[in-house]
Amino acid sequence: MLQEIVIEVWTLWFVLVSAIASFVVAFLLKRRVANADPGNEAMVTVQGYIKDGAAAFIKRQYITLAIFVGVFAIVIGFAYGIGVEGDAIPWYFMVLSYIIGSIASGWAGWLGMNVGVDANAKTAQAATKGLAPAFNVSFFGGAVMGLIVTGAALGGVWALYFFTGEPRYILGFSFGASSIALFAKAGGGIYTKTADVAADLVGKIEYSLPEDDPRNPAAVADNVGDNVGDIAGMGADLFDSYVASILGAMLLAFSEMINNNFDIMDINTTTITSFPLVISAAGLFASIIGIFLIAKLVKDSPGKALNLGTYLATALFIGISALFTLFMTLGVNLSADMPSRLWANWGAGVFGVLAGLVIGITTDYFTNDEKTPTRATAESSQQGHALNILTGFSYGLLSVAPPVIGIVIAMGVAYALDGLVGVANASTGMLAIVGTIVANDAYGPIVDNARGIAEQGGLDEEVIQLCDRLDSAGNTAKAITKGFAIGAAALTVLALLYSFMEEAKNVALSYGITTLNLHDTNGIYQLDLMNPVIMICALLGIAVPTVYSAVLIFGVERNAQTMVKEIRRQFEENPKILTGEEPADFEKCIDIATKGSLKELTVPILLAIGTPLLVGILFGIQGLGSFLASSILIGLTFALLLSNSGGTWDNAKKYIEDGNLGGKGTLAHAAAVTGDTVGDPFKDTAGPSINTLITVMSLTATMFLVVFVRVGDGMGLLTPFLI
Repeated sequence: MLQEIVIEVWTLWFVLVSAIASFVVAFLLKRRVANADPGNEAMVTVQGYIKDGAAAFIKRQYITLAIFVGVFAIVIGFAYGIGVEGDAIPWYFMVLSYIIGSIASGWAGWLGMNVGVDANAKTAQAATKGLAPAFNVSFFGGAVMGLIVTGAALGGVWALYFFTGEPRYILGFSFGASSIALFAKAGGGIYTKTADVAADLVGKIEYSLPEDDPRNPAAVADNVGDNVGDIAGMGADLFDSYVASILGAMLLAFSEMINNNFDIMDINTTTITSFPLVISAAGLFASIIGIFLIAKLVKDSPGKALNLGTYLATALFIGISALFTLFMTLGVNLSADMPSRLWANWGAGVFGVLAGLVIGITTDYFTNDEKTPTRATAESSQQGHALNILTGFSYGLLSVAPPVIGIVIAMGVAYALDGLVGVANASTGMLAIVGTIVANDAYGPIVDNARGIAEQGGLDEEVIQLCDRLDSAGNTAKAITKGFAIGAAALTVLALLYSFMEEAKNVALSYGITTLNLHDTNGIYQLDLMNPVIMICALLGIAVPTVYSAVLIFGVERNAQTMVKEIRRQFEENPKILTGEEPADFEKCIDIATKGSLKELTVPILLAIGTPLLVGILFGIQGLGSFLASSILIGLTFALLLSNSGGTWDNAKKYIEDGNLGGKGTLAHAAAVTGDTVGDPFKDTAGPSINTLITVMSLTATMFLVVFVRVGDGMGLLTPFLI
């Protein structure tokens, strides 16, 4: 029995224990946040608006998602149920795996977002007692999201592998998670930036209202957007990447062992295939410890506490994963070379997580208002709007190089250690401490909302300034986690590309197709650019991330225009809003953001899922491999550029608003606000959503291999006419 073989790798029990531990700690932290003081009546009222708005958006989004998941479950069942041959996965199991992955990802995002919303006002109230109490409420609120995401993802993958013994059964789970992430990240990103841009353009520029002023009709929608975009959206994004990184490494290791004539029942096959799960469990244990260390480290600098906590979690991961690797080498009946392979893949994972730190440090340098790029962008604002844009965009271009170099080094070392399996495990290592990364990311919108609630709740100026300090650390933390997520996605989808090509050969052989040449004599994948099909598909792949980015930014622009008109209408028709005599109509702006963001999702979904299906059918498996490779490369470039330039513009504005270069009301401030509003959809909508795009495209390709191999024996409809 497969299950008996899996049980023999006793270190897999560490995976289950780590997942259970993450849930236990998450619910303990959730209770701690729930018991905190929510503040005065005005604060509770504003938080009620935020909670209701977030719930309304999530409800509408999940209704749409339920329809999408249902329809696609039928499509998957049809693809796997018609003409199945060989050892193809039963259609009903793939459908069930897909539905479970969708539900798990959606549940994790929903629960984490609710805790984040609950922590907003409580963080503001805790700020009346000092920095450390406020930091702990906000960070523990974010930690709930981080632990739920990793626990649900790792627990789901463990269960599927434990009861089946084959990583191919996890594919549906991963595809389901990516479906949710596509909606959550793109939809939440459009929502949050619609409100943010509109609030700034009218409130700040036209009426000189302060940040989060309760007189601004878009203020609450902006706060809602932080939660649905940066908490639920980023959580779903990293859930998706986390599962995909584990899946890619498991698929490659499994396929390699089978191709080298190891039986599926062999203990060596199970050991190397389960290695990504075990080191991910080590990362989850490290994240749990790191979360408590961060809470203890905060004194007068929340930013330093967050960064130091990440470094400590990395060090803990290296140590714990080494211990787990040692335990795995003690397994009985292992081949003579297996212990050295396990240590080689441990080394690949270590280089992966270190590359993640390089990306985080780079992002911090280009977006932190204490560093040269952000201050130079702020200073250029003194000469006008155009120079602010040019400077910030140029630094965004420069910021692409260091992460790429870090990824290249990690890939090179990992490949030298254990070939493509090593590269895949480097991506797993990079995402191993995702619990800490998500906690840091979710902390950002919580303290951002807390600052707004402190302003709207009439708290003392000292409390608002303390919330500003927390918010400043949160902005940098969010920028770093976005960079980390982009780098991790790049390595993950490269692993998925390799596993796609490997799995394509296996699926083709299961259908009796021997004419599909995917390797040369050295086993290297063949994507020859001199082949017109490969070049055509590479060019098509370049277009998708660029068009996808444009569609999302256009979505923000269209919805922001509608909301700008609504804010102006309210001010013009009811002047008492500006005097504070009557409240603004927050619900109208929330409704605009909700309906508009969901309406704009049709084209992004068609691009992410439709284009790989179309390319695979028309140009076959090799053409699709070329299409994915070019999409990954241009997607990484765009994601880094958009995210980092947006972060630079954002913090340049905040640097001026802190009283530097003349402060608010100056030309420099007006130019910086322009840069920030341009950067908002860059850094919070298009940039980070590209991670999800390239992951979904890669998973779609692998998911529907059973279809592609049946179209022209894997060559597609058009390839025979082009070669």
